Amino acid sequence: MTKVRQSTDNDFPLVDRRGRSATVLRILLLALVLVAAAIAFVYFKDSLENEIVLGILGVLAMLGIFFLVSSVIGFIEVMPQSQSDGMARRFLSSHPEGTLITDTKGRLVYANATYCQMTGATRATDIQSLEQLLSRDRESTEALYRLINGLREGRDGYEEFRLLKPLSQSAVSQPGPRWFRLKARLLKEVNGQDLHVFQIADITAEREDQERFFRELQNAIDYLDHAPAGFFAAGRKGDIVYLNATLSEWLGIDLAQFSPGSLNVSDIVAGEGMALIESVQPHAGSNRTEMLDLDMRRVNGQSMPARLVHQVTAARDGAPGETRTLVLMRPKGQENAESSSAMRFTRFFNNTPMAIASLDGEGRILRTNAPFLKLFSGVVSRDDIDSAVAFETVLHDNEKAKLAQAMSAAKDRQGDIPPFDSRHPKDETRHFRFYVNAVIDQNDEAPEEVAIVYAIEVTEQKALETQMAQTQKMNAVGTLAGGIAHDFNNVLTAILLSSDHLLLQARPADASFADLMEIKRNANRAAVLVRQLLAFSRKQTMRPAVLNLTDVIGDLRMLVDRLISGTNVKLEVDYGRDLWPVKTDLSQFEQVMINLCVNARDAMPQGGKIKVTTRNLPAAEVAAFGKSELPAEDMVMVEVADNGTGIPPEIMDKIFEPFFTTKEVGKGTGLGLSMVYGIVKQSGGFIYPESEVGKGTAFRILLPRHIVEPVQPVPVVPGEEGQATAAAAVTAKPEAKDEPLDLTGKSAVVLLVEDEEAVRRGGKRMLETRGYTVHEAGSGTEALEVMEELEGKVDIVVSDVVMPEMDGPSLLRELRKSYPDLKFIFVSGYAEDAFAKNLPAEAKFGFLPKPFSLKQLAVAVREMLDSED
Repeated sequence: MTKVRQSTDNDFPLVDRRGRSATVLRILLLALVLVAAAIAFVYFKDSLENEIVLGILGVLAMLGIFFLVSSVIGFIEVMPQSQSDGMARRFLSSHPEGTLITDTKGRLVYANATYCQMTGATRATDIQSLEQLLSRDRESTEALYRLINGLREGRDGYEEFRLLKPLSQSAVSQPGPRWFRLKARLLKEVNGQDLHVFQIADITAEREDQERFFRELQNAIDYLDHAPAGFFAAGRKGDIVYLNATLSEWLGIDLAQFSPGSLNVSDIVAGEGMALIESVQPHAGSNRTEMLDLDMRRVNGQSMPARLVHQVTAARDGAPGETRTLVLMRPKGQENAESSSAMRFTRFFNNTPMAIASLDGEGRILRTNAPFLKLFSGVVSRDDIDSAVAFETVLHDNEKAKLAQAMSAAKDRQGDIPPFDSRHPKDETRHFRFYVNAVIDQNDEAPEEVAIVYAIEVTEQKALETQMAQTQKMNAVGTLAGGIAHDFNNVLTAILLSSDHLLLQARPADASFADLMEIKRNANRAAVLVRQLLAFSRKQTMRPAVLNLTDVIGDLRMLVDRLISGTNVKLEVDYGRDLWPVKTDLSQFEQVMINLCVNARDAMPQGGKIKVTTRNLPAAEVAAFGKSELPAEDMVMVEVADNGTGIPPEIMDKIFEPFFTTKEVGKGTGLGLSMVYGIVKQSGGFIYPESEVGKGTAFRILLPRHIVEPVQPVPVVPGEEGQATAAAAVTAKPEAKDEPLDLTGKSAVVLLVEDEEAVRRGGKRMLETRGYTVHEAGSGTEALEVMEELEGKVDIVVSDVVMPEMDGPSLLRELRKSYPDLKFIFVSGYAEDAFAKNLPAEAKFGFLPKPFSLKQLAVAVREMLDSED
């Protein structure tokens, strides 16, 4: 009950020393004036006439008498006060909270009537300070200490504490422990000094109301926790904010470890039950409640059948809001067989990994399971299912006729209805396969049911099929390109050897000399195209070396700057720190970088930026790429990115195909990116393009980290995995203007084995001009016969690799059986390691890549003859 306190004269404060100092000053000032007047009269008594003195004294006497009489009758106040000042004093004194004002040293300045009543003070001399009142209890003393320290630091505050007895036994009707709230506030510069204002209030009744409320709330929570049904509440994102004890016990969740938001609804729902829960979508600004039968997931992973009464609140904008869910689990042995069977069927129906829908004769959906709602989320909703939406809604427009054929067969009760595929109606990258079964036996629950449709997503399967077909096509094209390049190399070799022979016989002044040089230049240009074909088929000759890509790209930067000069394209290079070494062919890798930079330049006709980035990729970051073909090992990444036009998605899968180009006719062969792909693959690396139309393209090249191991120098160059790939490291050197090597034959005998007659004839003629004795053979078996006729008197064998009947490596093995020290040079348009892995580890040989010139052939033979075994 609230008591109304009457205002009386006792509401005025017992102590109010606020104006005392000003009054004393005025009295002292008046006393000084009177004393000064008295002294003046005494001092000037001889110089003033008696009449004047008596007159002044008379006037002063009359004024004094008038002031005294007026003060007595109240006409004049000694200390005049305004009406507002009196009202403020009356309000402060009658305030229901006890108010005490002290100076910074704790001296009492003001205490209102409420404070006096709370403390039992009846006279000013009885008023006690807060330190005196609260010193008997440790809790209150500490609270007052904290408040006073806060005031000294300029901070206001309040504290609540409990006293074992009231401040005054006469102030309350019920003795005993009481609760108090003490507030402290700093009053700045009143009459030149700061004051501390304290307000103390008895809040025992307020505390009792709070404790009663908390007890009632605790009882309500206890009732909810131990209810015979589970309950949980979740936020907008599915984070569980409350879980009652019953449900936590069912699921095996330790409530002591549970905190709001630590679990999501998907953590406690098994199978595809989340699709059912997410299908409950209320209208904007309303609630919706559905009953769902599904499995819940215990902490140990086991499933628990349950029936959920699920309520969802939608915001005004239609977004799903908070949810409240009641979980019912029927005790074993208390359910009837019919309901138990229905619940089990519902569980199995919703937890099957296949999307299922039943259709009527018009192709409308009668019912679906949870996987169906999940698979076609965004296309059909629970409301659509309830309104019997047409099944063709989930099909692409081009495949709706297939459904009509299947439904016609289902109506005719056909047993085997062929499945059909369809794309997603809104996302054509997703593919589905549908199986339609006719309903033979009608049931009473769904007499209109005609067909059951099973749907599975086959997007990944389609992607694998496409990738496999693309891989097979690329391999077939690569094989074709390699074969064509091999034949071209033979033709170009014959052309180069013939042109060299004619150039040796012609003089620069001859009219035909220029034509011969043009023939040779164009043959060399054709050889470049052949090398690109071989690069695509990954059969080109490579001379791998350990490289630091920071140095390689630094050397290339000037060349790339020249290639993009005259355009608005800028080059930016971001070098990674302490790059690991890689092993690849320097010239081939330079060709890769130049090709990518030129393509980036062409993709930015209006200008832009090419950014080349290098960095190390530890094995963990490589695994984060999510590419199954990437090995779990350290890599070095080189990225070439531009902000140009980008590559359309429909041609992204074709960019590495040979002869595919988007450039105008005559401005590209279409072999650039295929060559890049082949070189990277032959180096053991990987290349991944990423592009967005209008924003640019990035090519990321990943090369394996090369672990440098100290090896002893040996005359044989070891190949991959310990097998020899080349013998005496005798390879063709590029033509030089100043060659100190003596290229004469010195009566050496050469056996030239080549199935291409033009190449064999040209090579024989060129070696004979250098003084060699040359015997020729058109195949490996013919070479063995020639060796037998010559009784092994051959100094060196120069043999093609690919030949009918017996190839070059087989010839080497047969000859080394009888002539182990016979020197051997292989000639081929393919890469050296393409055939060397089929040779024994101790095999020694030289290698000359096609096409080659007369000088390159002579140098290779001379160096092999001069080499030591």
